[in-house]
Amino acid sequence: MGAAAKLTAEVPDATAWELLAELTGLKLSAQTAHTLTNEVAEGVGVVEVAPTREEVAATVAQVAAGKRRRPIMVLAIDGAYVPTRPERAQGSRPGRKKTRAKRARWRGEWREAKGFRFYLMDDERIVHILSWHQIQDDEELFAALRQVKEAGLLPEDQVRLCVVADGAQWIWARVTELFPTAREILDYYHCAGHIHQVATTQYADHPQQALEWVEATLAKLFMGEVDKVIGGLKRMRPSAVKAGPEIDNLITYLRNNRHRIAYRSQRQGGYPLSSGGIESAHKFICHVRLKRSGAWWYVANGNHMLALRCAKYNGTFDRVFGHYQQKILAKSQQKNVKK
Repeated sequence: MGAAAKLTAEVPDATAWELLAELTGLKLSAQTAHTLTNEVAEGVGVVEVAPTREEVAATVAQVAAGKRRRPIMVLAIDGAYVPTRPERAQGSRPGRKKTRAKRARWRGEWREAKGFRFYLMDDERIVHILSWHQIQDDEELFAALRQVKEAGLLPEDQVRLCVVADGAQWIWARVTELFPTAREILDYYHCAGHIHQVATTQYADHPQQALEWVEATLAKLFMGEVDKVIGGLKRMRPSAVKAGPEIDNLITYLRNNRHRIAYRSQRQGGYPLSSGGIESAHKFICHVRLKRSGAWWYVANGNHMLALRCAKYNGTFDRVFGHYQQKILAKSQQKNVKK
């Protein structure tokens, strides 16, 4: 059944059981696949899907072998929207099975699956350590991150820890609390997006001038000349009504993230300048399974699926399924005792 659960974590329930029947001759219903997936993931949290501290330390040692400096461990934080359905979309009928309400009676909602990923930089490649993604709020995200830290899974004294994220201040406030010595890096492309937004409004009728201003501004930021850029923005006269607020927003953005914009020295130190690592994790963990045509997930079921997919890519799926088997065995023994 472990292989069945793993297959269901990759493809829709009906497809999973069709393939299972073709490959093994075992014929079970899609409802069984659905139930199995949720039962296996019930109660599974970030610590359960994470590799052990010994496994993380071994990976760090492998990457560090032959190098003079400690390897860079990256913590990237971001969110991705996934399709969800409200609980009221679920009706009932006699028996265990559920039936959906008619489509016209409810409306789907795109909700953010917030997540984080730890990985190591090994020259031109990244080495995955741990991912955790759930449809959750900010507090739940950082509660999970705190669990990782308190469990001692990260050998912080053996790595150069850095955090890459966008300009959301709620992220940086909590990151500083949990990892006060980590190097903080503002995602370069997120920063560039703000620069382009000002150029679009300020030089709307002069695209070539807009391009030149963007390139010059990004070059200054890359060299760490944040104050010069802020000074230029203060002297800039808005060319349109919309340009004024955009300029003010960019000034505030750069001020709040001044110490995180040191792209030249960060690049020289081997640190990543963007959050591409978490973006790719969203793709192979969240998007591939949850964002299928016609799929709208109850939040609980979506989180169960995300937990199993995190376990798969963290290399802990068999361990998670083993814990499920132990729970089933314990329940069976309890029933026998009562009899």
